[in-house]
Amino acid sequence: MVDVTLIGTAGAVPLPERALSSCVVTLNGRSVLFDCGEGTQTAARKHDVNLMRTDVIALTHYHGDHIFGIPGLLQSMNLAERKRPVYIVGPVRAGGTIFQELAPVLTLAGNLDFEIRPLAMPAEGIVLSELFPEWPSLARLDCFPTDHRVTSCGYVFSLGRRGRFLVDKALEAGAPKVLWHVLQEGSAVTFKDADGNARSLRPEEVLGPDRKGIKIVFSGDTRFCGSLCDASKDADLLMCDSTYGSDDQEETAYEYCHMTFSQAGRTARLSGAKRLWLTHFSQRMNAPEEFLDNALAEFPGAECGFDGKTVSLDF
Repeated sequence: MVDVTLIGTAGAVPLPERALSSCVVTLNGRSVLFDCGEGTQTAARKHDVNLMRTDVIALTHYHGDHIFGIPGLLQSMNLAERKRPVYIVGPVRAGGTIFQELAPVLTLAGNLDFEIRPLAMPAEGIVLSELFPEWPSLARLDCFPTDHRVTSCGYVFSLGRRGRFLVDKALEAGAPKVLWHVLQEGSAVTFKDADGNARSLRPEEVLGPDRKGIKIVFSGDTRFCGSLCDASKDADLLMCDSTYGSDDQEETAYEYCHMTFSQAGRTARLSGAKRLWLTHFSQRMNAPEEFLDNALAEFPGAECGFDGKTVSLDF
């Protein structure tokens, strides 16, 4: 089961009940944190979200309202006597490095007793178990380019699901039952058959076709763009920039590289997403629910996000 919680839903300026941009995805007690704006720690505590077991902080870009919460979070981890490293990943502008992007943040964090591992988000994505073995082997983090004023990206968190285990195939191959779980987890096995001969068996020989997994998309700041629609194809949950509520603000949204509620709804409709959470609201929007109909006209599954909004997704 994958738990998703919006921690902060404000854009640019925090409000008393709306911290700046942040969202956490948790699986088996380990977490990926998307953005970490000012107030992330306070909002997380308010909504009973434990960020101390965050393994990866995935940044969509380096504007202050998406990163100013990082130094305090790292210091809190240090006070909690963390020893496990933390990866901080994000996009890198042409000719730049991840170290340049993160230098101010890491300087403010000060000396820590655990390792920070900055990583420019690779185009081929990240298999999370290659960073930390506790993650399932089919849990991935991928990125896609977005259209903002600076180099930026959105993220896809996915948990794959292998095909059904075909017991008759395993029995026919003579695989000992003690090795079945290894095959189910996607690894080949070697054993001796009834005649004492060494035999190898690959997972694909005893597994059916891959089944649909779980897919979660976090847009970050962006204009309406094709790359977001493509990345969100068949997503179980799309969390989308919805800075402006009114359709009359579409030109303003374009100028400042954000989206309206209608554009977020259109993105979900075109991509075939199952669920849409609107987030990153302008401070001038006191009650996002007043504009929800604009998103619903495009996508009936649209919901207004709020700090602490959470859902558990299962296969």
